[in-house]
Amino acid sequence: MGLLEDKVVLVNGGSQGVGAGVVRAALREGATVVFTGRWAEAGEKLAADTGARFVRADLADPAQARGSVDRTVDAYGRIDCLVNAAGLTSRGSLLDTTPELFDAHMAINLRAPFFAMQAAVTDMTGREAPGTIVNIGSNCAHGGPPHLAPYSTAKAGLAGLTRNAAHAHRWDRIRINGLNIGWTDTEGEDATQRAFHDAGDDWREKAGAALPMGRLGQVDEIADFVVLLLSDRSGVVTGSVIDWDQNVFGGLD
Repeated sequence: MGLLEDKVVLVNGGSQGVGAGVVRAALREGATVVFTGRWAEAGEKLAADTGARFVRADLADPAQARGSVDRTVDAYGRIDCLVNAAGLTSRGSLLDTTPELFDAHMAINLRAPFFAMQAAVTDMTGREAPGTIVNIGSNCAHGGPPHLAPYSTAKAGLAGLTRNAAHAHRWDRIRINGLNIGWTDTEGEDATQRAFHDAGDDWREKAGAALPMGRLGQVDEIADFVVLLLSDRSGVVTGSVIDWDQNVFGGLD
């Protein structure tokens, strides 16, 4: 049996990148999977390729963030696992971030997970059933570079939300954990490097040469870790925000 056999899993932000990797890994481990995305073409293609159920949603809208859970429950009767993988990484420093950019980061990176979790936990507690949630954070929660000020702020908030919700619902047997991922090789990161940093086709090789393990993090590696946290194989762990990275935060040379 797979690690998620007979589980109903919702992956918010699952049409590409890390989220899409989690969709594939959860299906491989026996789950019934629903995923959301803003872009119909990407979502429908992944659904056709994998057999997962695609729900188009703009998670910046709290009603649609809650609705992603409601539609999962309507389709399958319950939700057992939630992964919040949607993320906005547009650049902005303390000095040049506009209120509109700040609000966009809060909406996607913090408010959407909050209200999706609200809906998921409501279903789980209403059924008096255990469940698991994994929030995809970022190592920028520890501070981040100057050009990611609103992003870092939102991800720090997500880490606090993860711990708060895990504490609040530990007696409900709902385990909630976070994964602060580092620099990862995704389609979105490729687009970001080209748009904001004038990167060429060799940017991955250059980036890897400056990293301890000699390469960027890989989507399938992260997805396998997420599946483990969703599954019973991660035991009783809850309220953990794990640094999934090759840099050691707090370490000094």
